Amino acid sequence: MDSKTLWNTVLVQIELEVSKATFSTWFKDTYVLRIDSGVVFLAVPNTFVKDWLQNKYHKNILQNLRNLVEGVRSVEYIISQNNKKKDDIITDIPSQNKELPLNSLYINPEDNLNPRYTFDTFVVGPFNELAYAAAQAILKKPVAYNPLFFYGNTGLGKTHLMQAVGNHIKQHHKDKRVHYVTSERFTVDYVNSVMANKVNHFKEKYRKYDVFIMDDMQFLSNKEKTQEELFHLFNYMYDGNKQIIFSSDQHPNYLQNLEERLKSRFVAGMIVDISPLDTESKVAILQTKANLNSFKLPSETAYYLASIINNSIRELEGALNSVICQTQLKGRELTLQEVKQLTKDSNKPQKSISVKDVVRAVASFYNIEEDSIYNKTRRQEVVKPRQLTMYILREDFNISFPSIGQRLGNRDHTTVMHSCDKIKNELKSNSELINELNQIRTLI
Repeated sequence: MDSKTLWNTVLVQIELEVSKATFSTWFKDTYVLRIDSGVVFLAVPNTFVKDWLQNKYHKNILQNLRNLVEGVRSVEYIISQNNKKKDDIITDIPSQNKELPLNSLYINPEDNLNPRYTFDTFVVGPFNELAYAAAQAILKKPVAYNPLFFYGNTGLGKTHLMQAVGNHIKQHHKDKRVHYVTSERFTVDYVNSVMANKVNHFKEKYRKYDVFIMDDMQFLSNKEKTQEELFHLFNYMYDGNKQIIFSSDQHPNYLQNLEERLKSRFVAGMIVDISPLDTESKVAILQTKANLNSFKLPSETAYYLASIINNSIRELEGALNSVICQTQLKGRELTLQEVKQLTKDSNKPQKSISVKDVVRAVASFYNIEEDSIYNKTRRQEVVKPRQLTMYILREDFNISFPSIGQRLGNRDHTTVMHSCDKIKNELKSNSELINELNQIRTLI
């Protein structure tokens, strides 16, 4: 199959999957420029189409190509307004049995590392400087922290940081074998190995690496057999002095339905929190991403985007991409009013939470009077809700101990500290309390 026939076949399939307007807008003037070493170079008419296909249809395009030619490794989008014949192109479609040369520009399935995730493109700010320092420490002194565990909300750059470590080791230590995997992919691999009666092959596959990186640990919840396999893999790698790096959306002690023996190993190393984004960091990230796209981002626009997007680097990038695309489409710099209109769906009103709101949510959940949380009563049915209220105010809203004590019945700050410590310790082993806390947070 030549390149023209390959792409025409893909277009036929895509046309069945999208609307007529979508197909005409985004796929009409595309064609395969060349195929080289398993990489399909797809010609597109402009940057706007390039960004749209990359962000919206890349997985679909890649999957359709792989369905036809197994050797396809990746797709690159090239802006081309060349009028030469579309069938006059260079082709090198690898056969299914041909060994493909690895290209440093594309994701290698052996290690799953995205080469775009490097320290050069990682923005360091107050929200992640400790995580960055920990990552740098294990590069200078391997297994200085083992395991290294990053946790924080979605979209704060945990994956970027972990893969940057992997890419650095891969580049500077050719003898080290690095592997990145999500917990979901690890689970699928394990289940498939059981079904195929190849569990030993599964064990050998993962035990051969010198650096093991696993993302999104929270998705191992309730997967007992996979957790058991990870437990044995962890012990093997730890005893072999191999670096282990994990990430999750919350502290390992608060991961629900995860075996205690796994949690105990996670907390034996270094655990680093990646905090919510501050405004200056958001602006720095926007400017860095803009520079990487050779785009001049006005400061006024950068600060506006930083003000409307709460706590996600991915959302920042998405908003920036929209601004870049519209700027290129119009051929001029957008006014701030145009940016506001473009990003109006991102500008969600922020709910203001007061101490009274937290008290109301806790009291409602436990079906007690709100006033009882403020009062001096030591009734058992009130003590626990009051302590949880203090814990939430401290952990979720970073209110000082003295201020919490003052607002909850003029209590001494040491009482608040004791209450917070008590809840924190109980959360390490009390799954019922964890569930209650999560439900209260939902109410808030």
